[in-house]
Amino acid sequence: MLDVRSGDPLPAEARHGDTKARILQSAFRRLAKEGYAALSMREIGRDAGVNHALINYHFRTKDQLVIAVLDEANRRLLERQERMYREPGQFAKKWAQARAFYRADVASGFVRVQAELWSASLANPGLREKFLPRILAWKKVVLLGVKDAFAALEACGVALPEPFTPEVIATWISEFWLGMEFADLLGARADQTQHRAALDAMQALLESLDARVAASGGRPRAKAKRPRAKRARA
Repeated sequence: MLDVRSGDPLPAEARHGDTKARILQSAFRRLAKEGYAALSMREIGRDAGVNHALINYHFRTKDQLVIAVLDEANRRLLERQERMYREPGQFAKKWAQARAFYRADVASGFVRVQAELWSASLANPGLREKFLPRILAWKKVVLLGVKDAFAALEACGVALPEPFTPEVIATWISEFWLGMEFADLLGARADQTQHRAALDAMQALLESLDARVAASGGRPRAKAKRPRAKRARA
């Protein structure tokens, strides 16, 4: 196996199936610990136990490497969340599980990795083009979960007023969550107290929804009509 740019034979590691996995794991750890700006191909290669030329062989550029790192982690996390939302169960319980997922993602370094790529994307249009669809995929998962909650409410004969659509509520949740991530990474302790209060408030709201669904026996009822927004008088 030859490096087409130099004609030199690549090290034997290139023929091992776990080479890319080791590179991705090393790059993830470096991103989570030191950030995007300090990312060094040589140090990643040293940590992974491979020649750094292999990183260029497999990923070509630094940006393709970091997107591959995000994809490898994000794929598992999105599958985890989608599976949770698909499974039957109370909405409050799923919210509590999402909070547990978040704590695990902070501890694993994933939240830092995502924030690093978000920040780097501001000054890197090529990276931003690759990064944004990954964020939008997560927001889509949030929206589907909110739509399920709306459907449960309407099955109990309750519909929120016209401005409060699933899209609006999902935007509140996702943008709050992203802001919370940055504040937590910065160590804003005063904000953390308010974040917990906001998360607890949503927990209580979903518990009331679960109680309403349970009281209805889970049987669909006639959908309540959404109140029409009043037109402003001239």
